Amino acid sequence: MANVAVLGSFNMDLVMRAGQLPRAGETLQGEFAMHLGGKGFNQAVAARRLGAEVSVVGRVGDDEFGRRFLAALDREGIDGRSVAIDADAGTGVASIVVDADGENAILQAPRANRNLTAEDVEQCPVQAGGVAMLQIETSMAAAIAFARRARDAGVATLLNPAPAAAVPDELIELADVIVPNLIEARTLTGIEGESVDAAFAMAAELRRRGPRTAVVTLGGDGAVVVDERTTRRVPAFRVQAVDTVGAGDTFCAALAVALAEGRELADAVAFACAAGALATTRHGAEPSLPYRHEVESLLETGVLA
Repeated sequence: MANVAVLGSFNMDLVMRAGQLPRAGETLQGEFAMHLGGKGFNQAVAARRLGAEVSVVGRVGDDEFGRRFLAALDREGIDGRSVAIDADAGTGVASIVVDADGENAILQAPRANRNLTAEDVEQCPVQAGGVAMLQIETSMAAAIAFARRARDAGVATLLNPAPAAAVPDELIELADVIVPNLIEARTLTGIEGESVDAAFAMAAELRRRGPRTAVVTLGGDGAVVVDERTTRRVPAFRVQAVDTVGAGDTFCAALAVALAEGRELADAVAFACAAGALATTRHGAEPSLPYRHEVESLLETGVLA
């Protein structure tokens, strides 16, 4: 069975749904829901549902939200022994507004996530032959320590440089695979444009900075993939999207699982595209994370089961 170790954030998602995203100074009415989320949690759960053995390192508060996260990790069968409980800061929260087309705008309060330290990373198990996956919603010191530990253990590292922000060269150099979306890739490279050609240029620039593989996700247009042997676009699966929250995390988790299983890159990205598409067909982050049989069905038939 594939092994995936995840470093990342835990955020309670406070979700409002409305016909459109509010403009500055505008008040709208909508529906409310609360879901477990955060990129680290989403990616860990997605990887587990897709068939991997998963361990996760992160930090939650000593509060009701934190207890809900720990219970969820146990329920999903994820090794959460490296999730620290912060006595000084509460569990992270995210305020999310979703429009009628499933697009979203997010405001986060990192809280305990920001206090994750390099020392917290030391006990997280990483296994040779697996994949270590991380994002940048925690402290940069912890992210670098995690990637360094994976490199020293001979474990491939998948970096999802999200949310869009400057990333130290040291962290990019430690990544074997880097997976930004178009906005994140633009932030990291300074290359403008939204075309597929622009995405290829971004991917090539990211590879020049260290990772052997760069995958730039394009939402409903799939993804572009660049490594030493491949330069290609992998198309998306056509589904009726209702909520894009969690889709990027699902894509990254699926890619990590497929690579840990030894799949060829193109097949791994197609698997990730199918999983990410499925995640857009349900509301919320955790509820939308698909199971393996759903992804395999979509890959086989091209339609939802």
